[in-house]
Amino acid sequence: MSEMAIVCVDDELSILKSLEIELIEAFEDRYIYEFAETANEALEIIDELEREGTRIFIIVSDWLMPGIKGDELLIRVHNKYPQIIKIMLTGQADEESIERVIKEANLYRCLTKPWNNEELVSTIENAQINTN
Repeated sequence: MSEMAIVCVDDELSILKSLEIELIEAFEDRYIYEFAETANEALEIIDELEREGTRIFIIVSDWLMPGIKGDELLIRVHNKYPQIIKIMLTGQADEESIERVIKEANLYRCLTKPWNNEELVSTIENAQINTN
């Protein structure tokens, strides 16, 4: 089992299931995969993984979610764990929110829904190359 994790956050369970299938198909057991339906759940998962000594490699977050939106989540994650690579996966984020995450959370990439699986996989692979 890997000591690096990918955390996916989306309020739609079907999106999380699709991400799970695609990531496991592409990367098999290279990473630990965690999935959250809310920003608060994601923050709890990230803190728990960090306490256990698991390095979170990437967080993939939707933008439009109830409660805390994805831009705010990614900024909070960046402030606490700046080494985590941030990807926003959305069909509805406005330019202002995207710009804010780029500036305040060092957003690595913004992918639009419906996403292209090859683009998501290559984004993660390129992020891996760029962090080594």
